[in-house]
Amino acid sequence: MYSIVSTAIIRGIHSLPVQVEADVSDGMPVFEMVGFLASEVKEARERVRAALRNSGCYLPAKRITVNLSPANIKKTGSSFDLPVAVAILTALGIVPQDRLSALMVVGEIGLNGSVQPVEGILPIVAEAGAHGFTNCMVPYANRAEAGLIQDIRITPVKSMAEVIGFLDGTYQKLPLETDDLEAKEDLPIQTSGHEEVYAQTNGAPSAQRCGGNELPDFSQINGQRLVRRASEVAAAGMHNLLLIGPPGAGKTMIAQRIPTILPPMCPQEQLELAKIYSISGMLLREEGIKKERPFRSPHHTITPQGLIGGGLVPRPGEASLAHKGVLFLDELAEFQKATLELLRQPMEEKRIQLSRLYGSCSYPADFMLVAATNPCPCGAYPNMNRCRCTQSAIDRYLGRISQPLLDRIDICVETSQLTYAELTAEDANESSAQIRERVCKAWEQQRQRYAGSGIYFNSQLPADRLKEACALTKKEERYLKELYQQARLSARAYHKLLRVARTIADLSGCAAVNTGHLSEAFCYRSLDRKYWERW
Repeated sequence: MYSIVSTAIIRGIHSLPVQVEADVSDGMPVFEMVGFLASEVKEARERVRAALRNSGCYLPAKRITVNLSPANIKKTGSSFDLPVAVAILTALGIVPQDRLSALMVVGEIGLNGSVQPVEGILPIVAEAGAHGFTNCMVPYANRAEAGLIQDIRITPVKSMAEVIGFLDGTYQKLPLETDDLEAKEDLPIQTSGHEEVYAQTNGAPSAQRCGGNELPDFSQINGQRLVRRASEVAAAGMHNLLLIGPPGAGKTMIAQRIPTILPPMCPQEQLELAKIYSISGMLLREEGIKKERPFRSPHHTITPQGLIGGGLVPRPGEASLAHKGVLFLDELAEFQKATLELLRQPMEEKRIQLSRLYGSCSYPADFMLVAATNPCPCGAYPNMNRCRCTQSAIDRYLGRISQPLLDRIDICVETSQLTYAELTAEDANESSAQIRERVCKAWEQQRQRYAGSGIYFNSQLPADRLKEACALTKKEERYLKELYQQARLSARAYHKLLRVARTIADLSGCAAVNTGHLSEAFCYRSLDRKYWERW
């Protein structure tokens, strides 16, 4: 007899339907699996054989052939175990074929017949409806993750006995648990887009607490007024930010608090990020879906594959895990230069394209880069009374950060050592909630200005739209011309200066960009000349 069962495989953050065909016929007893299979998929043969036997279903002495189509796509992972088992049971006549017409089956099985969780359930379930399915059978441990999608019926199963019971009609439904239904209501994922998002939040409580511990907040930072202001401007326009200064000046503390001034994600952004975490196997370990924007801080020893993704079977890297949030690179000059250079294209295109032997896939990487570095190996430069580094050592150290990468960083500010008075001051500092309220208003102004254009932030403005968004009077044009000529700005630096000035104007509530906004934006580009001595 012949049967067919539907499942899916992950490509990027999307899923592709796969048909599992089974044929049981007379002939020499053999169990064959074909269809361009990786080794772990071929091993499903033994897992399925043992799982069915331990579930009371003995395979007859017949020729069993299983094909996974389309055959031109490499099949990887362990999620094909359950559909292969169901296809064989159907071909043997144990369960009827008509129960599988609108059902997608995904899962790994153990030798004892238990159904084990797999990675990537969320993108499979999220796109099942588009492929014509109304029901998804998933491992019980993946039930909360699959339950985030509202318009698909979910059938969670713990064992092959439950699978057989559902398919042969012994019981019609395996209901989700109460906590799963609450998770499903927690995030009503629809197709709502960016357009309805950011001005909904007027801030968050200052000094929030989690388990009795105070969460990071800008109110905990004394001094560093220039850096606090630069962080607000960067967050308001999603501009890339570089902090440079001696050790212990607060660079890492400030970077860790930038997510607290970013508005929360809209449902569409939450779903997109959740797909990435699901593929990485992290959604099972996380406490529900992330609503706050991610903050990823990889160590400087990270490999290129760890940063942007990759491997024989491509997986997302830190750049994709920071999607719609902050990618913080501490000790930037300590990273391998070749690794840092891989970020140049994602910083422009907001996407990472990986091509491998068995196919290519694409991962979103729309992150805000925040980087921190010392000015030299010892950290004391340019204070030559304390710096112990030779000029060649300083040049080599700063030279690890290339000019093309610097050109993609909109704002560069210096963190100075705090004075004793600043460090011990007890004055109330501005909280993250207060800053976040201004950032939300700036995001809303950008949303209205660029509505329907596919642009959401000033940092994304193409050069041909800068004149329209940053209309300057003759006075501002003369001032900008002087800056351009005196500082010998590059074309890219000129455009970034205008984008940052536009964000500063939005924070001020000004419709037009004036000389004050241009002057402040120019100050955020001056460290190129101080430390790298070039523009």
